[in-house]
Amino acid sequence: MSELEENNMGCTQAERLLVEACLRGERSAQRRMYEMYAQRMMPICLRYTNDRESAIDLLHDAFVKVFAHLADFKFEGSFDGWIRKIFVNTALGQLRKTADQPFTVDVEEARGLSQADYSVLDKMSAEEIMQCVARLPEVYRTVFNMFAIDGYSHKEIADSLNVSENTSRVYFLRARKLLQEMLEKNR
Repeated sequence: MSELEENNMGCTQAERLLVEACLRGERSAQRRMYEMYAQRMMPICLRYTNDRESAIDLLHDAFVKVFAHLADFKFEGSFDGWIRKIFVNTALGQLRKTADQPFTVDVEEARGLSQADYSVLDKMSAEEIMQCVARLPEVYRTVFNMFAIDGYSHKEIADSLNVSENTSRVYFLRARKLLQEMLEKNR
């Protein structure tokens, strides 16, 4: 079976060998895994935190979980996807511990939000959007990241954050509205 065929069914042969070496406790394999994935996972950490120092702490906490649960990886699906999920879940766990704002929404306030014209956002560069996203309140930033960037559905977000799907949608709409306002002020 070729590596391409294997990747469509699960992880690659190289990933399998690396995971197996880590499971045997080979420090060089653990270091190699960290070096391979730290650069790819750091942007996730930065999106869910306010500063680089917190992102580095999150990166290390998530890697501890990766290594602690490596035996749970069943070589089905993408290893990259599996590790990303651990990073996002670790970020969400940190958020739940430190949230400065509860994950609730006022129904009356939600009625005022709509899918307005967000054409301004469509004109932003990815870098501009990410700078603005970093300035969003924590709850809005989390939902925006999960939905718009990490591809979670509102149902998955609701389940992860223990809120309703409508609350997830409202936070996403608020985040988009704040992003639009930030850009308009910057232009």
